[in-house]
Amino acid sequence: MLLAGNKVYFEKSLILLNGSDEEEDVERREVILHGHRVSYTEAGAAEGPLLVLVHGVAGNSHTWDDAIFTLQRSVHVIAPDLLGHGESAKPRGDYSLGAYASGIRDLLQVLGHDRATIVGHSLGGGVAMQFAYQFPERCERMGLVCSGGLGHEITPLLRVASLPGVDLLLPLIANAWVRRVGQVAGDLVSRLPLVSWPPTLHEIAGGYSSLADTQARSAFWHTLRNVIDVTGQRVSALDRLYLAADLPTLIVWGDGDPMIPVRHGERAAALIAGSRLEIFDAAGHFPHRDEPERFARVLLRWMAETEPARLNHETLRQRLLEHADLHPVTADSDETPPGAADISDQPATRRPAAPASSTPELHYSAGIAG
Repeated sequence: MLLAGNKVYFEKSLILLNGSDEEEDVERREVILHGHRVSYTEAGAAEGPLLVLVHGVAGNSHTWDDAIFTLQRSVHVIAPDLLGHGESAKPRGDYSLGAYASGIRDLLQVLGHDRATIVGHSLGGGVAMQFAYQFPERCERMGLVCSGGLGHEITPLLRVASLPGVDLLLPLIANAWVRRVGQVAGDLVSRLPLVSWPPTLHEIAGGYSSLADTQARSAFWHTLRNVIDVTGQRVSALDRLYLAADLPTLIVWGDGDPMIPVRHGERAAALIAGSRLEIFDAAGHFPHRDEPERFARVLLRWMAETEPARLNHETLRQRLLEHADLHPVTADSDETPPGAADISDQPATRRPAAPASSTPELHYSAGIAG
């Protein structure tokens, strides 16, 4: 059918999740938005609460497949491939957080959805925060999984990848011969007794393989340069996390995350009133892949125990006014306005005990990787 000039294709393709031989209500679909193909997974009952899952850089929507196996029984799930990733188009264009957030808004709009719970992993967490910031009236809840945008530190691997000129080296690093050698080595290792590839390595290998495509490489590098430079993460939401006080927020982190330190999640939980923090002791940067069933249960419990937010731009305005300082500043004044201190370099510390309505719920529990 045609919606505002955008073609929507509802072509079902069977997806077998979690090793099951049973056909689940999971479909791959695509829509042409602004002349570009956007591919996405859709699952679950249409009448259920809408949950949007956003993957990270060099990833795709299949990162959520194992979790969707459980989620689709209770909620309606949409997991898009962001532009420049997966099966979606990879045009020359804007790969900023704002553009990604607007793209998700447009996708939901053309599919007939006004509001959703949005959950993002890594870069996708930054997209989720940007979505809530730009479109508060469309966001019912926000979930951040090992999210970017909550501190300066990040793995040196991505810092180096953001350097000028690295985009010229990527074709050599990701060429077919190098990838084939890696694949053969991986196959040999996987045949050893009691040895298996952990999900995190599968995700990293998949992202690396995607860079063999010229357009995907370009999209990856431009996306990366928007949020990371050689010193670390360039974009931080720490100074405006107070705006999420009225938005049910879940933060999930792997205690062994080698990409973004878990203290970023702890600090964010301390800054967002009423937020809930779940740390998976046995997980790394992909807790939804390391322990998909547990991740799905945590997500579903959080959605069941919280009421969807009903925010609007007036709500945002009131929060801004509560924290704004409107006192006049004279031309010869060198004083720093009250409350203007940079919190990006403050240590991640717990807040003192506060009433239950404003204290983040901290859940530390060991789990077995699934």
